[in-house]
Amino acid sequence: MLTRMPLNSVEDFASIEQFKHFIQLIGKGQRSGRTLTQQEAYQAMSLLLAEKVTAEQRGAFLMLLRVREETPEEIAGFLQACRKFNKSQFTAIEVDLDMGCYAGKRRHLPWLILSVMCLAQSGKRIVIHGTQEPETERLYVSDALSQIGMQASTTAAQLERQLELLGFGYINLAAINKPLDSLIQLRAQLGLRSCANTLARMLNPFSASVSLQGVYHHHLDFKHAKVAQILNQPSVHCFRGDAGEVEYNPERGCQLHSVHTGIHGITEIPAMNEQWVTKPRALDTQQLKRVWQGQQNDPYGVPAVIGTLALMLMATEQCEWQSAQAAAQSMWCSRNKQWPNLAIF
Repeated sequence: MLTRMPLNSVEDFASIEQFKHFIQLIGKGQRSGRTLTQQEAYQAMSLLLAEKVTAEQRGAFLMLLRVREETPEEIAGFLQACRKFNKSQFTAIEVDLDMGCYAGKRRHLPWLILSVMCLAQSGKRIVIHGTQEPETERLYVSDALSQIGMQASTTAAQLERQLELLGFGYINLAAINKPLDSLIQLRAQLGLRSCANTLARMLNPFSASVSLQGVYHHHLDFKHAKVAQILNQPSVHCFRGDAGEVEYNPERGCQLHSVHTGIHGITEIPAMNEQWVTKPRALDTQQLKRVWQGQQNDPYGVPAVIGTLALMLMATEQCEWQSAQAAAQSMWCSRNKQWPNLAIF
């Protein structure tokens, strides 16, 4: 149940009055209302994450934005505010590739895990961050990793150890930015996602040199690229992944939106499978291990792994699709098939 925040001081009252103004700006309708400037968005999200607003204001604000959709300038301001609430110890961790995995899978396994393992064998340091949304009935990356023997890190020291021993690590958003994760968990009460999911994908809490992001809806890849330009991010890459995850779907083509030092480029990525593969009746995470060890082939999974790995190489090595695909194929074929010891704690 949503509860009203108690007014403990003049400052609290002033914050509530200020936030009410932001709600009025976005809620007056098409004629009288307007979007927030980047600075206004920064101020509004700062108040929201600091819990300086009432629960009613929080829900109204998020759902008004949900109906209208956020502008790139608003997302940029929100993101700047979110990054203020990241725990500082994580920014000291050296990361080559940042991947925010927040969608979860329904029809297929999270094959991106094997792509990450393969890239890690080449010496790259990759961190996946994510969360588990309530009432979605999806298989999240953290669930899959747990089922194959790897638990999420809860501290910067644990994450650093995963990176040292495995070349990749996973950590839940709540350990990095609890206020932002709390907004995502509001789905249990509001019944809908909010912009918090988008912000988590873009967060890059480790200030990694490269960030790879997946989205579900077509227009969101353009929006991610625009936000990267507004905030002058060094290297951000975004595409429409399977179920909205950071994973290539080999049955359909996609566009990779890349922003390097302010320049936005779009690369057409073709489908690798000529025919659709019947989806499995159940998602058996142990199949990830069998495919990695070469005990079983998967006509959907292997192309998904290679295609995702190719997109990772395009992001980290700034190469074209054909050369990245060939390199990914070679890396997959020459991988160390011994299953790593994921239970390192």
